Amino acid sequence: MTNNKYVLDFVQKYADLLTPDKIVWIDGSKQQKKELIEQAIATGEVMKLNNKLLPGCLYHRTAQNDVARVEDRTYICTRSKDDAGPTNNWMDPQEAYTKLDSIAKGSMKGRTMYVIPFSMGKVGSRFAKYGIELSDSIYVVLNMMIMTRVSPKIYDKLGGTDNFVKCIHAKVNIDLENRYICHFPEDNTIYSINSGYGGNVLLGKKCLALRIASYQGWKEGWMAEHMLILGIQKPNGETKYVCGAFPSACGKTNLAMLIPPETYTSKGYKVFTVGDDIAWLRKGRDGMLYAINPENGFFGVAPGTNVKSNPNALESTRKNTIFTNVAINLKNNTVWWEGLDKNPPQKALDWKGNPWHPGMVDADGKPVKAAHPNSRFTAPIQNCPSLSPEFENPKGVPISAIIFGGRRAKTAPLVYEARDWKHGVFVGSIMASETTAAAAGQVGVVRRDPMAMLPFCGYHMGDYFQHWLNMGKKIKNKPKIFNVNWFRTDENGNFIWPGFGDNMRVLDWILQRCEDAVDAVESPIGYLPKPEDINIEGLEGITLDTIKGLLEVDKDTWKQEAKGIEEFYAKFGYRLPKELRKELKTLKSNLRKA
Repeated sequence: MTNNKYVLDFVQKYADLLTPDKIVWIDGSKQQKKELIEQAIATGEVMKLNNKLLPGCLYHRTAQNDVARVEDRTYICTRSKDDAGPTNNWMDPQEAYTKLDSIAKGSMKGRTMYVIPFSMGKVGSRFAKYGIELSDSIYVVLNMMIMTRVSPKIYDKLGGTDNFVKCIHAKVNIDLENRYICHFPEDNTIYSINSGYGGNVLLGKKCLALRIASYQGWKEGWMAEHMLILGIQKPNGETKYVCGAFPSACGKTNLAMLIPPETYTSKGYKVFTVGDDIAWLRKGRDGMLYAINPENGFFGVAPGTNVKSNPNALESTRKNTIFTNVAINLKNNTVWWEGLDKNPPQKALDWKGNPWHPGMVDADGKPVKAAHPNSRFTAPIQNCPSLSPEFENPKGVPISAIIFGGRRAKTAPLVYEARDWKHGVFVGSIMASETTAAAAGQVGVVRRDPMAMLPFCGYHMGDYFQHWLNMGKKIKNKPKIFNVNWFRTDENGNFIWPGFGDNMRVLDWILQRCEDAVDAVESPIGYLPKPEDINIEGLEGITLDTIKGLLEVDKDTWKQEAKGIEEFYAKFGYRLPKELRKELKTLKSNLRKA
């Protein structure tokens, strides 16, 4: 498959440690994929679903102790603890290698090791980064074939170099106590053991595309961000692109696949999806910031995905998709999850493989979920009806605006614009969401998640903020930066703004600001829209007064917010950029004067 000494040495090193019975080199071909699926069906690793209703679709169950990313078992292993920063778990690299090697030793005996060459980004583009993942899971191989570009062409692109990310995954015993997902940014290595859940074992995703890539971008002068990318085509045919960063449960995927309301579609507006989760950004020759989605598929949360919330996501799952930990409808061998529709199967198997029917309760009288709340679908991006024609463009798409958002009941207005790039970095650095009833712990607690990167930044977050500031100095035609909040509530706790497709109305104002087509009103926190500039045509129950209320900035609430920001910033010590301290000082001053 390859003569590259570094690749061969890497594979041999871990073959000697893990002692698989067999090594299979993955070539990404249809024939090999077919054989792997047949093997996985034969062993029960995956199940085939109704080929007429869900052609090419498969089903997989993870172990019950292995259903989500494990932040407390995820480490950044840098030689200096300080370089990992206060927001990451740290382990000494040598200690980590020794610990993981001793746990994984001999664990592939009786199993096959698969060697998966993959590219994040189009093979050969200037954005592309290459990896080789070793795994003893066919499930991982099949998912990587959807989420990344798996091809032997990777070896040609490497030539004789060692310029690839070394990714080691071993299921071992799926033991929670010995589960580790370790990142070695200085060594270009990821090592994951004792898990079979996608977020921990599809090492091209958050592990490479964010934790390792954020470090690479810092060193090489580009950015790896937890952002969607969408394009808005105007009636004249011109398309503008925006990136958006949102913490979980803030509607990121729904926004990435937004379907505009009738008042826009009737005029010829269209929205295109470039990516729903990750953006890599580089400066272009024209001084603009260009972005690609390095992934090739969607790894989406199933519960709540339906025809109303996200028809494009649902349509993306109709063929060649792998479903994980959802329920199986025994009547027709298809899948179901909470929130899919109001017609749950009368006879089903739940995500644990147990018989399930509507209305089931446990010993405490609590409803039994058919699908796990974090159940997933892995769908090819080419299935997406709203996929951008520019998705494969190796140069990426030019970004006009960057949007940050969170879930705030009272604090943040519907939308506001940062005064400039430095202020925009400040706005991103203070991003926060309030906990909801769905999250464990107290409701309404503010959780800071700068740029939605808190769990995914592969180095010290103070240095990460500085990198954003430095990038601003390099980019001549900088995107404007905005903050949105779809989640303001009334006195009864009901959402005021309708959200979903109607978020297009806010995107419309954002693009008008990028083109200097409308004015804005100065406020202590940034530039606010004039209420009449938010298009409410065809919106039931939303008046100009409603918009005025959604744009209110309460001084006292923001004074409390400033205290919370100060406490958060204290974590970063001397590595917090002085520009951000200055922005906080400006905010406090503006609030005093207001």
